[in-house]
Amino acid sequence: MSLRAVLLLQGYLVLAAAMYFQLGEQEEKCIIEEIPVDTLVTGRFLLEPWDPKSPSHSPHLGVTVEVRDPNHEVQMTKRFAKFGKFTFSAHESGQHFFCFQTNSTRFSVFAGEKLRFHLDIQMGEHPVDHNSDKTKGSLENLENSLTHLRGQMINILRQQEYQREKEESFRQISEDTNSKVLWWALMQTFILLSVGFWQMKRLKEFFIAKKLV
Repeated sequence: MSLRAVLLLQGYLVLAAAMYFQLGEQEEKCIIEEIPVDTLVTGRFLLEPWDPKSPSHSPHLGVTVEVRDPNHEVQMTKRFAKFGKFTFSAHESGQHFFCFQTNSTRFSVFAGEKLRFHLDIQMGEHPVDHNSDKTKGSLENLENSLTHLRGQMINILRQQEYQREKEESFRQISEDTNSKVLWWALMQTFILLSVGFWQMKRLKEFFIAKKLV
């Protein structure tokens, strides 16, 4: 493995602890994330061959990132190289769609290479890089840590508020459904009683007409 690749992997070591999935050349895949409103979202990714020992046949591979909001409106779209970082703020709560498509200079009939796509999506404020603050004073480090902690607390509160809203919406839907089921059961009971009463009346009239009673 070349020195440049080693440096890139070290720079994106955090991705190894996130997730990865297979992504074919010129293929698009999407994931869904529940994001509260006004939440800062930061994504980092790294694209590499599925088998690191095999040479890549597409040296000019890149990634197109597209983010859509719960209304399927495009919130951001951008083309990157094999690795990159994107950031955006959610305008409303709900399911957001993250779509990633690889692109290369080869024709689609020859584009069949299997790729490994590493992805790390974080919500809230950016994490504090303590290694870059070694030359700064301890008070500044403490201030950065408190700022990061405050951002994480705000993000947790937003997540809790969003979950409460979802629970309230689900509870309202359940109550409406139960009410409709109750009314439908009462209506069915009324119809059955009415049909039974009508049938008994018709049978009585039939027996009277035939002088059986």
